Amino acid sequence: MTGARSQLSRIGRADGAVATTEFALLLPLFLVLGVGGVDTASYILTHMRMSQLALQVADNASRMGERNVLVSRKVYESDINDVFIGARQAASGLDIAGRGRIILSSLERNADGGQWIHWQRCTGTLARASAYGPQGTGATGTAFPGMGPAGTRITAGAGDAVMFVEVAYRYHAVSGLSPFDGRLIVYTGSYNVRDARDLTQVYQTTPAAMVATCS
Repeated sequence: MTGARSQLSRIGRADGAVATTEFALLLPLFLVLGVGGVDTASYILTHMRMSQLALQVADNASRMGERNVLVSRKVYESDINDVFIGARQAASGLDIAGRGRIILSSLERNADGGQWIHWQRCTGTLARASAYGPQGTGATGTAFPGMGPAGTRITAGAGDAVMFVEVAYRYHAVSGLSPFDGRLIVYTGSYNVRDARDLTQVYQTTPAAMVATCS
């Protein structure tokens, strides 16, 4: 009887499993905080990459065209396709082709002195149109104010063009429980063309290159 009491007393004083129990209770909280931190960092990083992508595409588009010191540069459909290929490589790992949309517009001045979207090309299967209108918007008149946020509109000068880029991406979170999953990330970027450019049209190669229309 004395031995039984002694054994029960020792069991009552035992605290060897306390730390394990506390850890088991706190583990779900640690997991939620850890996954949440990873998701937040990934979301912020994706925002940064989309912002940089918009500027990179606009910069590359501002430099494209046939190099000829005697005449203004001609832009070919193949040049635009090359810019989009570079964009997909820059966004590797994000599936910009399947979850995103890149819209490249040539903002120019029309014959009436107003702004217009002379041509527009797209890549990516995300269902999203330009926030400023399709190709041909503002072709006549002066009602079209240009592209970009109200109050800070981007406009093109006479005989010049602005490569205006819109990037939209549907974010895919690391965890399906993330509040960021499925959010739409949108950024814009723009650059004036760097050299004298033939603004009459986008030329075609032989054999014909794919036309990355936005329809």
